[in-house]
Amino acid sequence: MQSRINVFAKGQGALKPLFEVGNYLKGSTLGAELSELVVFRVSQINQCAYCLDMHYKEARAKGETEQRLYGLSAWREAPYYSERERAALAWAEAVTAAHVPDEVYDHVKEQFSDIELIDLTLVVTTINTWNRINLAFPSIAGTYKVGMFG
Repeated sequence: MQSRINVFAKGQGALKPLFEVGNYLKGSTLGAELSELVVFRVSQINQCAYCLDMHYKEARAKGETEQRLYGLSAWREAPYYSERERAALAWAEAVTAAHVPDEVYDHVKEQFSDIELIDLTLVVTTINTWNRINLAFPSIAGTYKVGMFG
């Protein structure tokens, strides 16, 4: 692959709002563990190697188990995800696919407050944006260190 723009060196003005969204979401009542599961699942769907590397490391540092990370692509069949996590994962997949059926909305509304659902949607849309940035301007997968971006 040819060398591409270093978006982190040249795109700070463009990336600043994304970092600010990330800072906002750190204060969300969703919890870091749930957010990491969601961003890891969306990064699987989008096949973003850099984001997968980053978020499995962050999830493990926050106490997530290997079993739950390995099983995430088959979460519907795996018994070790809570109903709240299942609702969040279904929502994340639907929003990522740009098709959100009423039954997915109804299920997620049983588990999340209005503000939490807005925050969850922001988690999903933000990681989709990061995935696409990293696919367009790749960083080297495997180089991420826990806490590297604050």
